[in-house]
Amino acid sequence: MKVLITGATGLIGQEIVGLCHQSEIDINYLTTSKDKLISEKNYKGFYWNPSSGEIDVNCFEDVEVIINLVGATVAKRWTKKYKQEIIDSRVDSASLIIDSLKNIKHSVRHIVSASAIGIYPDSFQNYYRENSQERDTGFLGEVVTKWEAAVNEFETLDIEVSLLRIGLVLSNKGGAFPKIKIPIEKGVGAVFGNGKQWQSWIHLNDLARLFMYVVKEELTGIYNAVAPNPVSNERLTNVVANQMDKKIILPNIPRFMMKLILGEMHVLLYSSQRVSSDKILETGFQFHYDNITQAVGDLV
Repeated sequence: MKVLITGATGLIGQEIVGLCHQSEIDINYLTTSKDKLISEKNYKGFYWNPSSGEIDVNCFEDVEVIINLVGATVAKRWTKKYKQEIIDSRVDSASLIIDSLKNIKHSVRHIVSASAIGIYPDSFQNYYRENSQERDTGFLGEVVTKWEAAVNEFETLDIEVSLLRIGLVLSNKGGAFPKIKIPIEKGVGAVFGNGKQWQSWIHLNDLARLFMYVVKEELTGIYNAVAPNPVSNERLTNVVANQMDKKIILPNIPRFMMKLILGEMHVLLYSSQRVSSDKILETGFQFHYDNITQAVGDLV
């Protein structure tokens, strides 16, 4: 099998590339950086620029499955211009691939795309499953709704679609975890708000395995890519501190303070989504890291 990966050089992409090579799956990947073009027997790069509509259509040769991970980070200050970039990076890339496939003979039958639990509203009480109809009315909800709509357009080409709604990814290679760990390490870690907001998390290794599982089992539809046991922000913070033999001594950080510092983006720290992983578990997928103490213990 050959897969085409967008976002292959990112945190999740690199982990998936490693698993593909273990399974002897050949990889084509798309990159906006000509400096990152590599051409090896089982790992070959192709240039694209979704903002200008450029793509090397040779990337689709013999490809059966697309793994779509591309998207500008949301962990950067949300100016009006950057908010548009967050949306465009997701929508334009999907549209460019679809428009390209319409004009060539290809063997693509399945796309497995990243999505996000940010589509679910902020709630301390709700327990969100994939069929939950509630939608976040803020910026994150808008991003994910437009992102999923763009990817669902692949169905017009008779290509099957899978959407993985990803939670807080825990990895010591990047993402949110080092930003949690480093202040605690320096003795300045603190809980955000009242600390009761739910954090639906997943270990990076499990997330990459989940993508490969959906590819190999040919699962379609929406799946929440989160571990079975969400925790509160207070619990997460204290587990990290305990695993590092540190104590949380500073008072909780009030919401208004982070709003002053981060602007609208502060919702990333204070929003609460308690999300179910039952649907993927019912297919037979098994998490290696299903409780937060075990996951954090692997990373510190």
